Amino acid sequence: MARPWLHLNNSRSMAMACAKESNQHRVLLPEKVRNSRVLILGGTGRVGGSTAIALSKLCPDLRIVVGGRNKEKGAARVAELGKNSEFTEVDIEERASLEATLRGYLLDLTVIFSFVGIRKEDSCACRLCGSCSSFCGTIPTGREVHCAGSGHTDQGEKQTAYMDVCDDTSYAFRAKSYMSKALAANIPAITTGGIYPGVRYSSNISGLLPSALEFDSQMIFMTVMAAELVRAARSESKGEPERLRFSYYTAGTGGAGPTILATSFLLLGEEVVAYSKGKKIKVKPYSGMRNIDFGKGIGKKDVYLLNLPEVRSAHEILGVPTVSARFGTAPFYWNWGMVAMTNLLPVEFLRDRSKVQKLVELFDPVVRAVDEIAGERVSMRVDLECSDGRQTLALFSHRRLSV
Repeated sequence: MARPWLHLNNSRSMAMACAKESNQHRVLLPEKVRNSRVLILGGTGRVGGSTAIALSKLCPDLRIVVGGRNKEKGAARVAELGKNSEFTEVDIEERASLEATLRGYLLDLTVIFSFVGIRKEDSCACRLCGSCSSFCGTIPTGREVHCAGSGHTDQGEKQTAYMDVCDDTSYAFRAKSYMSKALAANIPAITTGGIYPGVRYSSNISGLLPSALEFDSQMIFMTVMAAELVRAARSESKGEPERLRFSYYTAGTGGAGPTILATSFLLLGEEVVAYSKGKKIKVKPYSGMRNIDFGKGIGKKDVYLLNLPEVRSAHEILGVPTVSARFGTAPFYWNWGMVAMTNLLPVEFLRDRSKVQKLVELFDPVVRAVDEIAGERVSMRVDLECSDGRQTLALFSHRRLSV
């Protein structure tokens, strides 16, 4: 049986948190939200589908609406989920299709797992509706087309909570620019809230949620790890946190296939934003290799700089002057391939969705074959260094990405 583990280690204490998977586990929701309707956009895919299945097992009374483009996959997913589910055909890249879906259901929560590529200038983002008025903002770029908010029916307008698993720095912080409107409308809205991609970016949701419906962002793994290390350092030592390093590892694509492949390639077209002694710096993607020990079962792996949102949020919110984030995969030659692409392909090519998609189609069969061998082990590590010499780390590992 798989065991995820979270390990927080410092000079004075050590804690271990373990969780067991159980098909019998159920979450008893309050009566007023027990039959909530949840729309999962991208619910026919790997990540969205896994989420739909988990929700149906944890909260059997939830009414789950699976949104996607493929009717056959949708029918198969609904058959797997059971009687409290249904499929709605929706093209998340088409504004009219998306709005029709949002208006067609009295929704309680919209969750987006659909990845349609970065640099899409006409992306629809975060439709948040207040009790008397609504707005729809368009945010150019984002690794998903984001449009969520009210479900409009003949019964009138309904406020709808929103969550996505965006992993694009620009989108994440542009989404946060809607904070005041979300607060005014009293609507909870969480961006960058998934896992690989997602968990590592959850610190970006700070400030997005209405106080009346506040969600503690520090409950999500990577934010817990970084924030707890910083908190402990400030309360237990005389030194100040000086350097924070995020390190991520996944075997192959973690079983996510072309989705992760496309987003990884697109990240190679972005300059890496990091912070050094309080100053913002930009460096070449997939450079600055470090060999990191991810502990038992994984060991030491090479990781490389990438442009990830938690770097900016950790610098601004946690107040750490030097912050960076790195990622690595296995087998090792995939890392060599990423380095080669960064050095040989023009930036314009790596920023072009259509060209990257063709590249993904070319590599996908090979990647899937290697994934069968590599598995989908995942690990996330945070290292903190303080001015008094104190060094602490937090580590989360699991043998499967799709926990």
